[in-house]
Amino acid sequence: MNSSDEQTTSKIKDYYTEVLKSNQDLKTSACCPAESMPDYILEISRLIHPEVTHRFYGCGSPIPAAVEGKVVLDLGCGTGRDSFIFSKLVGEYGHVLGIDMTSSQLAIANKYLDYHRNEFGYSCSNTTFHKGYIEDLRAINIEDDSIDIVSSNCVLNLCPDKKKGFQEIFRVLKPGGELYFSDVFCSRRIPKSLQQDSVLLGECLGGAMYVEDFRRLLASLGYHDYRVMSTAKIQINNDDIESKLAGIEFFSMTIRAFKIELEDRCEDYGQVAWYNGGIQETPNQFLLDDHHVFEKDRPMLICSNTARMLSRSRFSPFFKIQGKETKHFGLFDCGPSVVNDNQTTFKDCC
Repeated sequence: MNSSDEQTTSKIKDYYTEVLKSNQDLKTSACCPAESMPDYILEISRLIHPEVTHRFYGCGSPIPAAVEGKVVLDLGCGTGRDSFIFSKLVGEYGHVLGIDMTSSQLAIANKYLDYHRNEFGYSCSNTTFHKGYIEDLRAINIEDDSIDIVSSNCVLNLCPDKKKGFQEIFRVLKPGGELYFSDVFCSRRIPKSLQQDSVLLGECLGGAMYVEDFRRLLASLGYHDYRVMSTAKIQINNDDIESKLAGIEFFSMTIRAFKIELEDRCEDYGQVAWYNGGIQETPNQFLLDDHHVFEKDRPMLICSNTARMLSRSRFSPFFKIQGKETKHFGLFDCGPSVVNDNQTTFKDCC
């Protein structure tokens, strides 16, 4: 880590250790959940100890379906709220690893390991917490191709070296594994001077990713098609901060990306998909992204990238895919996924 990255990391640690004592100390709504939890997750969240939730700073609900028995890595786990929710969902024979760089946050997470083990009725805990950095998961011995699902809740914006962070994520994911995360994105590049502002950094604004730079970053790593699950505009509601950020819009977005080879555009091979049901949390329909909702037993025309996502991931047992990539019909007719108020396209793909 270079000296500039170390300074940024130090500012973030100080903010989350010295300034923020609870989520009531936040100056903006950027690190507050912008989407509602599904009922089954909400039920589990009620089992989480209040001291854990009191210091929760996430901006979404990055908890996908069909995780039973899986190995989940929660990046920037903080006090462990999402890690403990995953602990319940993966079951006693799954495993959750929580990673954070802030000792005071991890102390609370570790304090309640046995509490949640008892709440969930497990004979031994399926959750472990480690102090570490997203950009260097090797330092805590996370091996290549060892993780089924990587999750993160409003933390990747805090990475000083985002390329290295995403490289590490895809290194540790198994083939067909999934990155599923919520974070703060912005409509234009943030000036360098504001990227080092301690308050903006701590409030998850200074390090927010410009959506087109995020697209370019994933593409440079070989991941050309990510999917947007939800988007919500963030209201800053702080005059001083708004004046600094005049003209920049911020969005809380939940995104999924698979460790699967995909094309950079959605191509049409006449393929059709059926959701067979069987996913406990969503038995009657399956949401792949913000415009792909599969109703059980109802056929849907799909592009080849969607076919690969469904057939080469943990979702394969729950889908029937008809057709192969043999006869090509050109680009798949698919519109932009997300736009801001000025109709700027965030992502022009399926």
